[in-house]
Amino acid sequence: MKPIFIALAFLLVAAAMRLAASFEISLVNFSPLMALALCGGIYLRARAAWLLPLGILITSDILLNLRYGSSVFGAGEFLRYACYAAAIGIGFAVARRKSWTTIAAGSLGCAVLFYLVTNTGSWLMSPGYVKTGAGWWQALTVGHPGFPPTLLFFRNSLISDLVFTGLFAVTMEWQARRAGLPSLLGSPAPAATRPAEDPVG
Repeated sequence: MKPIFIALAFLLVAAAMRLAASFEISLVNFSPLMALALCGGIYLRARAAWLLPLGILITSDILLNLRYGSSVFGAGEFLRYACYAAAIGIGFAVARRKSWTTIAAGSLGCAVLFYLVTNTGSWLMSPGYVKTGAGWWQALTVGHPGFPPTLLFFRNSLISDLVFTGLFAVTMEWQARRAGLPSLLGSPAPAATRPAEDPVG
């Protein structure tokens, strides 16, 4: 299976989970999209790495914002797009020194980056937060009163990023191993060959 088809399968899952989260608040931020952005930078050609995750993100944002009657593009959306673009760039950097350790570190870094950037942006833009250190800490931890705590969203992001990055990376490395290419799963075992028989006569 080509890498692009594996990525498309993950994209369909990402779109379905983003839409499911609009009906179940506990699933908010539990999505393979950040993992796909990171692994797209690691495993896909440059153009596909940019177009696939950002394309599904923008499309699903439009659908969700139309459902809630929100503006299609706002400052918050552009902050998220910047985080996903940064994840693709991190993926490019990881690809140059690819190992299980650098992949895991990249996934963790993307989750923390998204958490800090988006919640700091919310703190700056939302009138519900006082513009002090205490207000920023509120944005990073409990969030707005009447809504689930921000740390719940960070937990979902962190778990989903690590899980889906691992699934994507293992799938891609297994495909490489099957094709006889260098893989973090090791080289494929050489096929057994029958010993040559002495000619008769």
